[in-house]
This record gives sequence, structure tokens and C-alpha cells, in this order.
Amino acid sequence: MERLDKILAGTGRWSRREAAELIRTGRVTVDGAVAGSREAKFPETACFQVDGEDISGSARVYLMLNKPAGLVSATDDPRQPTVLSLLPEHLRRVGLFPAGRLDKDTVGLLLLTNDGPLAHGLLSPRRHVDKTYLVRVDGVLDEGDAAAFQAGMVLASGLHCLPAVLEPRGDGEALVTLREGKYHQIKRMLAARGKPVTFLKRLTFGPLTLDEQLVPGSWRPLSDLELEALRRAGTTGSERIRHFPQKK
Repeated sequence: MERLDKILAGTGRWSRREAAELIRTGRVTVDGAVAGSREAKFPETACFQVDGEDISGSARVYLMLNKPAGLVSATDDPRQPTVLSLLPEHLRRVGLFPAGRLDKDTVGLLLLTNDGPLAHGLLSPRRHVDKTYLVRVDGVLDEGDAAAFQAGMVLASGLHCLPAVLEPRGDGEALVTLREGKYHQIKRMLAARGKPVTFLKRLTFGPLTLDEQLVPGSWRPLSDLELEALRRAGTTGSERIRHFPQKK
């Protein structure tokens, strides 16, 4: 049993103060009855509605963040600011963590959640959930680079990289789609081609596509459709595996 204002705040859509105001003005119903008190306690399985819209009472939170440069993808760091510093206080208390990491200077789509099993499924090497990036390099990207990525690369360090897709767009820019997410992988692969990365932005993570209305540093909860697609990806893997050559 949890306090009603805490349950509403736990969805990531409102702060505790905003939830209290919704309750005070009669906009919240629980199991069809108008809620009368923010302190009233209910099970998470109850049917919660705000302005007639069904609201999950689950304590699970799923946020899409447009990560800016200069922040580390961690829950805590004694020396550097983390992506959680962008969130209001009530969301920093619900156990959120980045599902996967972006380098400090890499920007773009980052999923924040407190759903450990889902994050594990999405990041499992067995799932091969696709991730697409916009990359710019110091140099010219060409079909030779695309062929090297498509064939899979073995770096000088001995790191084996699965086949990936590189689509040159001119002016040293390309879209890169990976089936995995090894440490500094795109930077290391392109460095091996003699073309150091100058800019990297993640555009997609599985079925999620970065909301271009999110300015760097802003976030929003996932929609029900996005969450449903994400859960499927965490169970069955990427639906875009067709981009890659099939093993015979």
C-alpha cells in the first residue's frame, strides 16, 4: 500500500506537489471513485485515472532523455555530474538508472528506468537490439568504410565487432547501426579506418526514436505504445535485424 500522491509521482509525470493539486481539485479517481486525500493509501493494482485517463500505478518509470554533452551515464559520480542531475528531486529518489551508456561527449537518446529485468533484456548480447547513431568524422567516409563495417571488424586490440551498417551521407557524416554496444565501439572502429570521430549522437535504441521536440537536457515519459514496443524488443530482440547479413 502506498500514498496516492507518491503513486502518481512514481509514474514520472508529476511531482508530489503537482499530484497533490490534482487530488485536491477532484481530478483523480481510484477504482471509479473520486480520491479525497493525498495521504490515502492504495495497492498499485488499483485502477487510477487522472481526468479520465488511465494511469499505471506501477512504481516502474520509463523516461526518454535527450542527453547533452558533458554528463556521464551513471547514477552517481563523485567527480562529474551525471544524467540524473537533469531530473527533478522526486524522480531522483525512485531508483532510476541509464539502460546502457553514452560516452560523456556523446549526445542523444538515453533510456532511464528502474526496471532492471527490462534493461537486462534490452542490453543482453543475445538480443542484438539495434542502435543507430549519427556520426561525423575528420575525413571522408566512403563505400570502403561501409564494406568494412558490413563484414565485421577485428581491431588491433583483438576486439571482434559484429557486422554493422554504415551509410555515408557526405561531408564526413554517416548513419551507423550497431547490433551491440561495446566500449567506445564506433570511435574505435572508425579510428581503425583512420577517421577519428568528432561528433556522435544516438538516434534510436531498439524501437525507440529520439523525440526531436526534446531539446538537449530535457526528457519525457515513454508513451504506452513506445513502452509496449520496448518490452517486445527486450524479449525477442530487434525487429531491424534484416539490415545485417545472415549467417549461413
